[in-house]
Amino acid sequence: MLSDFSAIDWFPLWLSLRVACLATAISLAVGLTLAYVLANRRFRGRNLVEAAVTLPIVLPPTVLGFYLLIVLGRNSPLGGAYETLFGVPLVFTWQAAVVAACLHSIPLLIRAARAAFESVDHTFENAARSLGATEWRVFWKVSLPLARRSIVAAGVFAFARALGDFGVTMMIAGNIPGSTQTMAVAIYDAVQSGQTRVANVLVIVMSALALTILWVMNQAGERQAR
Repeated sequence: MLSDFSAIDWFPLWLSLRVACLATAISLAVGLTLAYVLANRRFRGRNLVEAAVTLPIVLPPTVLGFYLLIVLGRNSPLGGAYETLFGVPLVFTWQAAVVAACLHSIPLLIRAARAAFESVDHTFENAARSLGATEWRVFWKVSLPLARRSIVAAGVFAFARALGDFGVTMMIAGNIPGSTQTMAVAIYDAVQSGQTRVANVLVIVMSALALTILWVMNQAGERQAR
């Protein structure tokens, strides 16, 4: 088993961790804002926004990946702008894997964070507003601290989801060893090429990471309950 560990290329693990960290950071920045708006505001088109946010959970990964190829391809406005700024196309790069991970982690984070914001005692928020606090200050000083434990748990769950993304990543980032091959893709590649030992080791490592993440979430839930 030790020889199996030493013979494995661990680039997919480090890439998966980097992708998951960046995707979680982006998901928190975008997701918390949307969750707060959906929890506290009534506006025209709100139901449509809610449906659009939930859509990535329902659609098959291949469909999501196809949409991203259309939207971010080098012939699209967004893809063309990215290539103009950075000199390389976005698709089939590790940055595309970050986009794919975000697409699958943001909806879950928004749903959990929205429930957390809705469970906050709005008396405190209204009191802050009556004292002249701006909506931005209410968010940072009142709503977010009161909901922080649930949001931390949501962030950990989003990280786990981003870490294990496969379908969308395969579609938009591809399977390029040493460049875009994440752990989930590396496991698929090892199975397809008959490298059973390598696949076994990678599966054990991923399972251990997932178990650790779930343990952290359960510990946080127990502390919150107490």
